[in-house]
Amino acid sequence: MSAAQVGDDVLDHDPTVRRLEEQVAATLGTAAALWVPSGSMGNVIALVLHLDRGDRFLAPRGAHVLDSELGTSAWLAGGMPHPLEWTHGPGRVSAEQVRQLGAAGGPYYALRTRLLCLENTHNLAGGTVTQPDEHALLVSAAKEVGLRVHLDGARLWNASVALGVPPAALAVGVDTVQVCLSKGLGAPVGSVLAGPTALVAEARRVRKMLGGGLRQVGVLAAAGIVALERVADLAADHANARALADGLTELGWDVDRPQTNIVLAHVPDVRVALANLARVGVLATPVGADVRFVTHRDVPTADIGEALRRIGADRVSPDRAARV
Repeated sequence: MSAAQVGDDVLDHDPTVRRLEEQVAATLGTAAALWVPSGSMGNVIALVLHLDRGDRFLAPRGAHVLDSELGTSAWLAGGMPHPLEWTHGPGRVSAEQVRQLGAAGGPYYALRTRLLCLENTHNLAGGTVTQPDEHALLVSAAKEVGLRVHLDGARLWNASVALGVPPAALAVGVDTVQVCLSKGLGAPVGSVLAGPTALVAEARRVRKMLGGGLRQVGVLAAAGIVALERVADLAADHANARALADGLTELGWDVDRPQTNIVLAHVPDVRVALANLARVGVLATPVGADVRFVTHRDVPTADIGEALRRIGADRVSPDRAARV
């Protein structure tokens, strides 16, 4: 980062940013890409591009664009969100749902559906993965009824590693895709929005409207380039997540088998469970009625063992009353 070649990205494009954007576009199989400070900004820029005020968009229940972005899809993009129920497993929806809800019809005052937002992996469902054939069916159904498709691929790298397929295979047919360089890859900041050249050019304008005019941002883009070299490392995070899930199960916790690097534990009382964990120095986050553990490159395998040792030694259970 300290040795990065920089320029003024507002005026004539920072050279290191350009290099990162071209690398991500090639990896995802798109014509162009745009660096943005966060995945949430990348998502809302995409929605601004795809929606007119009052247009409805579809997304799986619990999707990040629905529940974790402070309503910017409605506030800034003017969209009317419609959650799709999980009919094919956690975080997964069906092509038939897309056809039924996306089809045009009704009186002039009926909602006009314009966009399908997908998420791979699905964060709040526990890092669940959408397979390439399932992705293709959903995109095909959307196109049949005239919908555009945006893919929130904040953790697309995790899906790619879990399935053993290139990231581009999981973004086929979409109009835009957003990927994060932080999280498991380890960059301190940064995401990329990718798509056709004309859309990305307009996205650059919207980024500026949102206060995302960037100067010598090559120092951050350089970290993103390093992050792209670490995608294969995610396999270790997935293995650690499985080890954590197995260990918690042996200790009596009700835990979903993780597909990637997110472990969800079902507990009677989230507040009590988190307090019990914090008491022994194990930190987690709440997701609805569940406790969420995430493995990443800063949590080595030895730390998984230590966390399980502390939980087991203190006999921390998901429903044991917190000590005051």
